[in-house]
Amino acid sequence: MLSTRILTFLRLLLRRQRRLLLLLLIGLVLPWSVFLKAATEIREGEGFPGDQYLLRLAHAHATPALDRVFLLLTRLGGPPVMLLVSATMTGLLVQQRQRRHAWFFGVAVGGAAALNVAAKVLLGRARPALWVSLAPETTPSFPSGHAMGSAAVMLAIGLLLAHSRWRWLLWTLGPLFALGVGCSRIYLGVHYPSDVVAGWIAAVGWVTGVYLLFSPALHRLEQLWAATRA
Repeated sequence: MLSTRILTFLRLLLRRQRRLLLLLLIGLVLPWSVFLKAATEIREGEGFPGDQYLLRLAHAHATPALDRVFLLLTRLGGPPVMLLVSATMTGLLVQQRQRRHAWFFGVAVGGAAALNVAAKVLLGRARPALWVSLAPETTPSFPSGHAMGSAAVMLAIGLLLAHSRWRWLLWTLGPLFALGVGCSRIYLGVHYPSDVVAGWIAAVGWVTGVYLLFSPALHRLEQLWAATRA
């Protein structure tokens, strides 16, 4: 029976591939479970507690200096800059004949962008309109494209360079950059906090899934699944 095979597969994962199991749970199962739950709430027209409160709190602390900082972050994390970074990274990988890595990066980042657009169209959440924003937007709000795009790019680069001597710098600055971009969208009043968190979560779930498809981990999963037939 299929249920028996699945249970056997999970036991084998726990026994032989604990790190891979942890990656599946934290990087794939948990993010998608949370994202789908949030999307369901949005589709049913329900808001999230604290969304408007956090927006008003951010706006209450606005200053001209913070305006400049968050406008810069939102521009750096926007589609034009992220597209340029992605195209440059993909080009370098192709030039170095690392085609598998180039495919991974392209699918991870491009797929995240496509998923974001699809979610916006399907859910159609209206943007917050609590004040006149310095950087107004008219497209649907959920999930945040800036948050999702910047997180996907930073995570994909971090995974590609996981064995580089610069990995600790990348794994420190990358999340900080994605955090700053997401916070800029809240500060500017163009996204609810739940839009931003959903964008981060979806990026983690998508990029992790693509990483597993392009890594030796997929072969290990196939071997374990085959072993359940015994």
